[in-house]
Amino acid sequence: MTKLRVGLLFGGRSGEHEVSITSARAIAGALGAEANVEKYEVLPFYIQKDGIWQGSEVALGVLDSGKALETGKESDEAGSATAREKRSKLWQFPPEASLVDVWFPILHGPNGEDGTIQGLLTLMQVPFVGSGVVGSAVGMDKLAMKTAFAQAGLPQVKYMGVNRSEVWSNPCVFPELCDRIEATLGYPCFVKPVNLGSSVGVSKVRSRSELEAALDEAAKYDRRLIVEAGVVAREVECAVLGNDRPKASILGEITFESDFYDYETKYTDGKASLHIPALVSQEIVSQIQEMAIKAFEAVDAAGLARVDFFYIEATGELVINEINTLPGFTALSMYPQLWANTGVPFPELVSQLIQFALERQESSSAPEF
Repeated sequence: MTKLRVGLLFGGRSGEHEVSITSARAIAGALGAEANVEKYEVLPFYIQKDGIWQGSEVALGVLDSGKALETGKESDEAGSATAREKRSKLWQFPPEASLVDVWFPILHGPNGEDGTIQGLLTLMQVPFVGSGVVGSAVGMDKLAMKTAFAQAGLPQVKYMGVNRSEVWSNPCVFPELCDRIEATLGYPCFVKPVNLGSSVGVSKVRSRSELEAALDEAAKYDRRLIVEAGVVAREVECAVLGNDRPKASILGEITFESDFYDYETKYTDGKASLHIPALVSQEIVSQIQEMAIKAFEAVDAAGLARVDFFYIEATGELVINEINTLPGFTALSMYPQLWANTGVPFPELVSQLIQFALERQESSSAPEF
């Protein structure tokens, strides 16, 4: 039996570089499990923080150590010989890239789950796991995502879009911006970069001084920001798997002692607890599963996604928070745990995702001209 060569692509130019390494380690382990070892050959590829691709030799070292490679500061002037040399390396793919039968990108954050790498892999004409360019881009851009949700009739919390120029440019504009946020959303509210995940750059604010600091912090990560009204609610999540006929998992709930589900809480043992299944009525389970699939289809997702909800228990109201088209695959991550508890073990889940990638490529192949 000929093994399918899986290009495991991880690292990347984003603030979630280390999370990507952790996810890749887990996926590599699943592909090497007894159920998969005869079906798949893993070819790991590591994208450094400076964007340079490394082949299997370096990538295996990163997977073994679990630590990112240190790269130099990007200080070369545009147009210089050094800058041109480095730029040429960005397009030098490792030779074994031509051997890949299917790509498994596990690049979290910008340049990874925002349609960027998906566009490159589409041009390569090789199947890849996960959503395509449109689904990835809409799923990553929180403002575009909310527009898609609204069109699908999914209930959401109040929110406002903010441009970095309103935060950093004219000192007369900033106070007016804060006035509008206070009048429209009130406190508490959450300030987030539009195009970032894993709660990087996210702040919960309860006062004018905290709002000003949070806007400044979020603007360091993105030129577009979103501010959302806070709600007192339980945080319930649902995993979706499939292409044209996706299925929804059982539900999970996240509880934590910290003020909100921030980066440290997400990726530190003992900081948060996952409760699977979530202790909610069957009626709520069915509603969330239906809404999760509707959200999946609204953004044109494919393969996989995790959809997060707020359950306002006092009123029985459900509102959608966000969709993540490339959720974390660490040992602590909700997505693989939800499917494991639904009856799909991690190795089988990874294998199904690869098969969905192959099916999608076959069904969407453009005619030759």
